[in-house]
Amino acid sequence: MNHPDIDIEKITRQLEDTKALLIDQSFESKESRATVMLDQQSVGRLSRMDALQGQAMAKAGEERRQMMIWRIDAALARLERKTFGECSECGEWIAAKRLEWDPTVLKCINCAE
Repeated sequence: MNHPDIDIEKITRQLEDTKALLIDQSFESKESRATVMLDQQSVGRLSRMDALQGQAMAKAGEERRQMMIWRIDAALARLERKTFGECSECGEWIAAKRLEWDPTVLKCINCAE
């Protein structure tokens, strides 16, 4: 049984909307993560360093987006299995406010500490 104090439809919509936004952001940032051309004739050394730093930041952002998508998919799977809101460690209900703040959490506050 999913958490009794949570609006499951609202949480599902929230998770799906967030996932769609993350996928859009991933698509939009694809060019920023592309290989940086190191043509010394057309770009100076500092410009290349800036481009490489920008690429590294874009790749780190993409890793965070992919991790969040994975967490959202896991939360959606718990909703389907009707185990959403159960602490993965102790089996007690996670506080409704905690789940509303972040529906991807796996543990109650006591087990998370």
